[in-house]
Amino acid sequence: MSDINYTIYFDNNATTPVDYRVLDTMLPFLKENFANPSSTHQFGTTVNKAVKIARTQVADLIGAEENEIIFTSGSTEAINIALKGVAESYATKGKHIITVSTEHKAVLDTCKHLETKGYEITYLPVQKDGLIDLDELKGSLRSDTILVSIMFVNNETGVIQPIKEIALLAHEAGALFMTDATQATGKIEMEVDALGIDLLCLSGHKIYAPKGIGALYVRQNIKLPAYTHGGGHEHGLRSGTLNVPGIVALGAACEIAIREMKQDAERVAILRTELENELLKIPETFVNGSRESRMYNVTNICFRGFDANVLIGRMKNLAVSNGSACTSLVVEPSHVLTAMGLCDDDAFASLRFSLGRFNVEKEIKEAIEIIKAQMKNITVVF
Repeated sequence: MSDINYTIYFDNNATTPVDYRVLDTMLPFLKENFANPSSTHQFGTTVNKAVKIARTQVADLIGAEENEIIFTSGSTEAINIALKGVAESYATKGKHIITVSTEHKAVLDTCKHLETKGYEITYLPVQKDGLIDLDELKGSLRSDTILVSIMFVNNETGVIQPIKEIALLAHEAGALFMTDATQATGKIEMEVDALGIDLLCLSGHKIYAPKGIGALYVRQNIKLPAYTHGGGHEHGLRSGTLNVPGIVALGAACEIAIREMKQDAERVAILRTELENELLKIPETFVNGSRESRMYNVTNICFRGFDANVLIGRMKNLAVSNGSACTSLVVEPSHVLTAMGLCDDDAFASLRFSLGRFNVEKEIKEAIEIIKAQMKNITVVF
C-alpha cells in the first residue's frame, strides 16, 4: 500500500472546504470592512454595497431576482422559514402539505412539528431507485394542498428528482412548489422560472463557502410572515444584523460556481466513475439509488456483510460517511436507504462517497487501496 500520511476527503456532501478564493474575498470583511451595513455613514454604505453585490451573485446562480433572495444561517433555517411561513400564510386555503420520506431531517422534522399544529402531511414513498412516482404525487394532490416540498438532489444517494415535472403537477393543483436544493446549487445549472420553483433553499458550506451562511429564494408574489422580529432586515422575514463576511463569501462562491461548475462536473464525474467501478469489483457490492438520474459527484455503495461504522473507524486517512452528516451520530439505519427498500443490515453496510472540486486522481487510487486493505482485516458478518 502507498504511504498515505494525509486525509483523503470524500465527504463533500457533508461539508466542503472553503475555497481559498472565497476566503480571500471574505477576510477584509472580518478586518477593515467590519461596519454594520445598516449604518448610514460611509463605512456602513460601503459594506452595504458588498452585501448587494453578493445578493445579486446568489440570484444569478439560480436565475432569480436580487430582491427574491433572503440570507439565512443555512439551509435548515431557510427550510424552517419557508415551510412554517407557507403553512401560516396559506392556512385559509388549506392545511395539506406533500413531501417525501427521503427528505433531509430539516424538512421531515419541521413537517412533524406542523402536524402538531393541525396540518396534514403526506409523506410520499420512493421507488427502489430513490425516485418518486409522479402518478402517486398526482394522486396525492388535493384542493386543500398548499405546498409540495421535494428535494432537488438527495444528500445521501445523489438521486435527482424530476423537479420541473413535479412543479408542474403542483401548480396545476393550485399548490406552491418548494425544493431543498442544498446538494444541487452550484453543481448543476438551474433557472427557478424555467423549473417552476417558488421557494428554494441553499447552504454556503456545500459550495465552498463557510458554515453559517445560506439563502432562501422566495418568488416575488409569495408573501411570508416574519420568522424573526426586530428591525425588519431581509424584507422583514429575518431580522438581525447581517453576517456580512458570510454573505460576501457566499456571493463569491456562487460567482465561482457560475464560471466553473461545468468543468468541475466533467472532471469530478470521471473521478467518481473510476472510484465506483473499482469498488464494485468487490464481491457483494452494489450502488444504492438510480445511476441514471444522479448527481455526478456521489456514489452510495453497499458493502454487504460489512459494518460501515467499523470501516469508517479503521480508515484513519479516508473521510467518508454512512448517512447524512446531521444524523451520523445516531446509531440507526439511514432513513433514506430503508425508504428505498434496503434492510437494516444493508443500510448499515453502506458508505457514501461524495467528491468535490479539490479531489484528484491520485486520491482515487489510494482510497481504493485503503478500502480493499481494510476489508481483508474485517470479518464478514453475513
